[in-house]
Amino acid sequence: MSDNDVSIPDPTAARPARGSATSPGAADSAEVIVVGAGLSGLVAATELTAAGRHVILLDQEPAASLGGQAFWSFGGLFLVDSPEQRRMGVKDTPDLALDDWLGSAQFAPGAAEGTGPDRWGYAWARGFVDFAAGDMRSWLHDKGVRWFPLVQWAERGGYPAGGHGNSVPRFHVTWGTGPGILEPFVRAALDAREAGLLDIRFRHRVTELVVTDGAVTGVRAEILADDPVERGVPSVRDVVGEVELSASAVVVSSGGIGANHDLVRANWPAGAGVLPERMLSGVPDSTDGLMLGVTRDAGAALVHEDRMWHYPEGIANHSPVWTHHGIRILPGPSSLWVDAHGHRLPAPLFPGFDALGSLQHVTGRADDHSWFVLNKAIMESEFALSGSEQNPDLTGRSVRLLAQRVLPGAVGPVARFAAESPEFVWGANPTELAAGMNALTAATPGSQGHIDATELERLVRLRDDQVRSGLGKDHQVVATAMARKFFVDRVIRVSPPRPLTTPKDGPMLAVRLSVLTRKTLGGLHTDTDGRVLRPDGSVFEGLYAAGEAAGFGGGGVHGHRALEGTFLGGCLFSGRTVGRALARSL
Repeated sequence: MSDNDVSIPDPTAARPARGSATSPGAADSAEVIVVGAGLSGLVAATELTAAGRHVILLDQEPAASLGGQAFWSFGGLFLVDSPEQRRMGVKDTPDLALDDWLGSAQFAPGAAEGTGPDRWGYAWARGFVDFAAGDMRSWLHDKGVRWFPLVQWAERGGYPAGGHGNSVPRFHVTWGTGPGILEPFVRAALDAREAGLLDIRFRHRVTELVVTDGAVTGVRAEILADDPVERGVPSVRDVVGEVELSASAVVVSSGGIGANHDLVRANWPAGAGVLPERMLSGVPDSTDGLMLGVTRDAGAALVHEDRMWHYPEGIANHSPVWTHHGIRILPGPSSLWVDAHGHRLPAPLFPGFDALGSLQHVTGRADDHSWFVLNKAIMESEFALSGSEQNPDLTGRSVRLLAQRVLPGAVGPVARFAAESPEFVWGANPTELAAGMNALTAATPGSQGHIDATELERLVRLRDDQVRSGLGKDHQVVATAMARKFFVDRVIRVSPPRPLTTPKDGPMLAVRLSVLTRKTLGGLHTDTDGRVLRPDGSVFEGLYAAGEAAGFGGGGVHGHRALEGTFLGGCLFSGRTVGRALARSL
């Protein structure tokens, strides 16, 4: 997908304005410097300029990548008691959503009382749920954002009440996906630039925070060489100059560490097993975590660095944009999930129920992959792919393409992966399938694992017998049947329960799944205004943080687990909170 396929304005097309990056007399000072032009940085900057503040917005990437990771996202938002939910008959409340959030986060004791290491994360969590149940939707709607009317059910959990997971569907897909979320904020940023309030400077990599008398008063940055690469493509890092910029406050909104696999491995919790040598990246190379180190070196506190949100359901992109580019399969609940040696993952680690739990099961075994085992009919009904470029109907706002989702057969991007990806292994029966799975593993340097054909046949037979019974005791079979009680799942997400070996549903299919790095749940420690804290808990004057760099708020609004739709939402909430707090204080 090219940038011309979406409606985000071209940041290079607007007439240069006073203080813009292309103006020869651009000033080296502003009221606020925002580091990182992703979603949270754009929101913070445009909230500030809407209040009449002068802002410099810096980003190390070229202009084509304005908006950062959000452009590539599915555009899902966690909303509570929305009109879309109510039309689907979903009964949701803020109290239920908060219970689900806290059951997933598992904050440390004392958080609710305002003490302990999760004090600020808990406060941000309560604020975010209120935002998701309150004015997030109306705020975005007033900016022209709209949503696909069929609410999705992500992270179902499968645990008893009070544990991880969404009790009801809350994942609202934006009409236009990630670019549709970005569009109003990019337009507001370009309008602010035209008005002389926003100076957007690309190819500026911040290397140091300037601290004067204990307060942050600016930044030092390297100017990188121009590089006309397309969005998301790795850009050159040749340094052609340096600059020092001053401001009354600096906002760090530079994202997380997902593309820095060495740093991901270094921070991965010891008790969660071993991340494999072969991993995929769900984020561009620029998500390198360098700014987090710069901010720590200046004296800021980083917390919960071992909390991350990666996925076990990654497949290599057949048309990669960035290094190790992977795509996440968004599965329905019917596929059998087995590890690298053919053992079924334990309940409730079913497809779509507990992403982090499933990942830690794989890494706990030191495996580098796992498998979905299904058939062609289930793939056509249940497989979707994450990301704006893998959903051209929703991204392009095409009703004609969207109508194909209810027709027989896989949607176009899924069908292309099924035809082109070597990680889709086909077979007429479990024995043939096992042979293909083992051949793919053997052909992958360093990969370990072996599927016993007899054992795979036994697993498939046991599962199929449960389905044939019409009832069954298998937790996954029961959960799949319950999912079809929800209208959206019955129509577009969950296949009718039938044996995997039903001839008309064949052939059988196994998909090799790899670890896909994505989000950082920890980050810069902040209070509820987004002010960054020092290691002793005091406020680091002049320094703020928003988005993933701040753990989406407080250094860890999600705690240990996320509920999906809360990453874009967390960027929106934290960027807005920081922008408004700064506008009031200056």
